[in-house]
Order: sequence, then structure tokens, then C-alpha cells
Amino acid sequence: MINKIDKNAIRRRKHIRVRNKISGTAARPRLCVFRSNTNIYAQIIDDEAGKTLVSASTLDKEVKASIENGSNKEGAAAVGKKIAERALAANINEVVFDRGGYIFHGRVEALAEAAREAGLKF
Repeated sequence: MINKIDKNAIRRRKHIRVRNKISGTAARPRLCVFRSNTNIYAQIIDDEAGKTLVSASTLDKEVKASIENGSNKEGAAAVGKKIAERALAANINEVVFDRGGYIFHGRVEALAEAAREAGLKF
């Protein structure tokens, strides 16, 4: 019998383990990243209030018009830049980065670097 590893289940367990230590506050909300096969999503969340303050994804009209493909590093960088612009417009300067159980490499790293370059501190 072949036992195939469920990579998403492993990622979810890692995410839960990290979320036990990381929490977003009103002063320093959490920048959460979700990556699918075709798109990448980012949210800035205040966990104390249970509210999403700012969000961006490759499905947004402004981002979708500027990229060719939502599942590559260029798309992730565009989302990182857009989430940082929206956060700065909402008076959010510092965040806690939550990589969602993903390895800090590739699209997740590109999103984080673009957000840092656009002025978000974490």
C-alpha cells in the first residue's frame, strides 16, 4: 500500500503551532499569507478584535491588471507592494509576519520583501 504524504495537513499543523505563539494586536497586527496553486493572498488581521484590517490578493483588479500570472514571484511581489500601500494608508506601520506554515522561500519570501521595500516594518 502506498501512503502519500498530505503536505497541506503538515502545513496546517505548522501553522497552528506558530499561531500559538504569534498574535496580532491593535498596535502590531498580523500579516497572514495564504498561497494556493494559482493565487496568493495576504491579510492584515487584528486578532484581539477578530477583524481583517487590510487585504490584497492576485485577484484584486489593480493587481490582476499589472501581472500576467498570479502563481509566480512577480505576482507575489505585486501583492506585497499593494498590501503595504494599503496598510500605510490605514496608518499601520508595523506588523507581525505569519507565513502560514509555508517555508520562507519563493513566493512567500517575494511577498515579504516587496512589503518591506514598500515601507512595512516586520
